[in-house]
Amino acid sequence: MAENKFDWSKFDKQVDLEALQSDVEEVEKNGGGNFEELPDGSYEVEVEKMELGTSKKGDPMLKIQFKVVAGEYENKRIFYNGVMQPQNDSAFGFQVHRNNEMLRSLWDCKKEDVKFTGFKDYADLVLDIHEDIDGQFEYLIVKGTDKKGYTTLEIEEVFEVE
Repeated sequence: MAENKFDWSKFDKQVDLEALQSDVEEVEKNGGGNFEELPDGSYEVEVEKMELGTSKKGDPMLKIQFKVVAGEYENKRIFYNGVMQPQNDSAFGFQVHRNNEMLRSLWDCKKEDVKFTGFKDYADLVLDIHEDIDGQFEYLIVKGTDKKGYTTLEIEEVFEVE
């Protein structure tokens, strides 16, 4: 039998096993909990999390987690994952443009307020926008599916939270 040399105990210290068991039981009982795929349609949402992170392949990615705030799917999540591939000359400009458009639709700003000048600055901009909009706005978002089967998200309306 091969000897396992990786020390997994550091991860065990980070896990609340009782809470984990409760989460697993919730998913098994409700079929996916808050992370099941929602059908295409319009949803009233708030931005719950927003950051510049990385994709599974290691590419930079704008990650936005929306939380549905009303209706049949209240408390469910919708995810925007805008991958950017700087090594892909034919797609990178479009990818950044699409992310810029999403950020502008969430934030009351001028076009020039959202621009890409480098990844560090972009990461800071994303955090600044999230801080500025957090708790201030809700959105009517339209979730669709394109011809290739990918999820599309478009902000239709912005509502100020009172």
